[in-house]
Amino acid sequence: MSVNTQDTEIVHRAFRRESRLLVELVAAVAPGDTARAEVIAGHFRLYRLGLRHHQEVQDELLLPPLLSRVDLDADIVLRAEAQHRRLAATLTRLDAAVPAWEATAGADERDTLVAALADHRAVLLEHLGDEEAALLPLAARHLTEREWALLRGRLVTGIPAPTLLTLCGAVLEEADPAERAAVLGGLPAPVRVAWHVLGRPRYARHIRRVRG
Repeated sequence: MSVNTQDTEIVHRAFRRESRLLVELVAAVAPGDTARAEVIAGHFRLYRLGLRHHQEVQDELLLPPLLSRVDLDADIVLRAEAQHRRLAATLTRLDAAVPAWEATAGADERDTLVAALADHRAVLLEHLGDEEAALLPLAARHLTEREWALLRGRLVTGIPAPTLLTLCGAVLEEADPAERAAVLGGLPAPVRVAWHVLGRPRYARHIRRVRG
């Protein structure tokens, strides 16, 4: 039986949405509005943490085992590794552009950041599309249920609990009932309880502040 990788596609939906919204949110900040720039910069850092952690877990627990087990499909894994490196490079560029804009909310800095975010999103969309079309089906065939469960478990470790709850809200935002059940069912029981009691209102407050 193949591993069910649907949860990864649900996470990808959040990355697609937030990468688009970041471009729009930054572009809408009036020059000199440093208070608003600080809010959006904070949201970018949350997005960056979630994306980078997602990639690091895949770099450790997904790509190496796949590469060791495939032959003719090795190019799929190697392409994913290259795309991860390209994404990391776009994040490095953003790590410089975001603080420069946040400090002054200047128009020039804003335009530089918007361009960097757009470039990042283009690389991200290419990678997510390839991953869903080719890499995840490969994972479904070649990983065991135990290996996939370990990967899922690592995705919810190493992140501070309040941040994890906010990221969980981002993943669940557009999920239908079946998808919500699949995502929450894969979380440890304490995290599920914390989401319902603390995470849901925390995420609602965060989104009101970010999106206005």
